[in-house]
Amino acid sequence: MLARAIFLLVGLSLGATQIPALVEKFQPRPETSIEKAEARPEAAKPEAVSLGGVNLKADARGHFNATFRINGKSFDGLVDTGASMVAINETIARRLGYGVNSLDFKYAISTANGQTMAAYVKLDRVEIGAIRVQNVDAMVLKDNALGNMLIGMSFLKQLSSFKVSGGEMRLVR
Repeated sequence: MLARAIFLLVGLSLGATQIPALVEKFQPRPETSIEKAEARPEAAKPEAVSLGGVNLKADARGHFNATFRINGKSFDGLVDTGASMVAINETIARRLGYGVNSLDFKYAISTANGQTMAAYVKLDRVEIGAIRVQNVDAMVLKDNALGNMLIGMSFLKQLSSFKVSGGEMRLVR
């Protein structure tokens, strides 16, 4: 009788520790933008789907802030010509449907705040006003490493031009 009880306890203990891992392994996860991009290699380069231009006025510190639509959802961001890529934090990534477990923070990057680790994603579309760019490379940073979204060169280089003059930035698709 004691042997059965011990065997039952060991079996229940093993089951309790292994079942969550099995459920996670077999539970369907939403397809990430990276997986979508790998499935469609012809869509790897960002492309315009509409024409237009947008003027942004500098704030008191000379920064260009605006509301951008990422995959159809609105977020405030800062245009940063010194950033190689669009940078979003984990909170924004979760709102866009990227789960914490699907992000692989394996890229060491340098920011204005120092070194940190980031995860690569490909955003389906980034929009501001009449400007729309698809398949934009982006990095996801931990919330404590990035407080606001940065719109970097992975978006800006897909425009026909961007220029700053007299406290105003002009973006043209």
